Amino acid sequence: MRAERFAAPGRAYGPLMTVISSGRTAPSPSAAARPARPFVGELRLGAFASHRRTVIPLGPLTLLAGGSGSGKTTALRGYEALARLAAGDPLEDVFPDPAAWVPERAGADAQGRRGFRLGCTVEGPAGPVSLDLAVQAEPVLRIVGERLTDDRETLLTTALLDPRRPFVQAAWHTAGAVPVTRAPFPDDRLGTALLPLRVAGTTDGQLRVLAAAEQVVVALRSAFVCDPQPRRMRAAVPVGEGRLTSSCDNLAEVLYRTHSQCAQRHARLVATADSGCAGPVTGLTVERLEDGTVRAVTGRGPGRSTPIGRLGDGELRYLAFALVLLTGPHVLVVDPAAEVPSAMQALTVLADGLDRSLDARQAGELLALAASICADGHMRLLGTVGEATAAAVRGVAGTTVVDLAP
Repeated sequence: MRAERFAAPGRAYGPLMTVISSGRTAPSPSAAARPARPFVGELRLGAFASHRRTVIPLGPLTLLAGGSGSGKTTALRGYEALARLAAGDPLEDVFPDPAAWVPERAGADAQGRRGFRLGCTVEGPAGPVSLDLAVQAEPVLRIVGERLTDDRETLLTTALLDPRRPFVQAAWHTAGAVPVTRAPFPDDRLGTALLPLRVAGTTDGQLRVLAAAEQVVVALRSAFVCDPQPRRMRAAVPVGEGRLTSSCDNLAEVLYRTHSQCAQRHARLVATADSGCAGPVTGLTVERLEDGTVRAVTGRGPGRSTPIGRLGDGELRYLAFALVLLTGPHVLVVDPAAEVPSAMQALTVLADGLDRSLDARQAGELLALAASICADGHMRLLGTVGEATAAAVRGVAGTTVVDLAP
């Protein structure tokens, strides 16, 4: 079964979604004008849950808007899935319930096979590089087709030739004495992520393949899913390595590590907390308790303080997002490409329900901070927001609002 099966004309993949695109395709920039840090500039959900042929342009700060059921959360899950595959996670870990991502009206072929498709385009030093992936969800979860292309030609293709065997046939551009190299790849791993281990880099063609694959892997795997859970953030926590989790339940531990490491960033965090919390915030400190745990405390002025556990849900989510934006990957539970200098990577924060529990003032302050941070290229943010927040920031410089409409 080849990858083209999932793109067969007339096959149903669910309700047709609005196709979001930036319109005319811009010409490829010259090498001198290409960005130094790889980043995902476009997310494609060809047939993924409720999405069909949906194309989402991604800027430094992108907000997905739309009514309930428009597919905002699904789009974030698609990005997260690509990020995990690029980091080397096996397919079954990324999609533990693969049938949930098959479009509801997708018909099976004569062998009872159904699946889904997704992909992205990554901008960077190698120019625009596109990754497209076809996954069979039923009856057996496996990758059945993958294609990696740059602005000139196809660099890698994989295809499932024998359904009885647990691998796909891969072919990549060589441009040497042998124009194409072929080898079997496992059907539960992203082939693009395996290329640096399989390509020698001895010809110009191989170097092109490596540059493209590494650009995609670096851009995708540098992602952090952030979903602060206020009910888990209120308790005191033990002191550990001081890296913030996705739920931000160890916020006090991270503040214990960071409040003395960078006075300038900490002062900006305090100022941001003062802008978004009820009542004045003059400091953010940490107390050690008798049992060895720590809890965070907000200063309220001379001789006054409030444990962070007493803050409202919106205040806690606001504070957690601000900490993520102001600190960056060195204090987050992320696994960026260790072999690439951090200055050559851009962290992408994925935030479902970015404005959840926030009032209009808090949402405005947080998005203004995000736009300021994302403008320098070291960090990007892709989040979902409600319609009120989207309307308030639509047209604001530095913010891209993408409407998903059924």
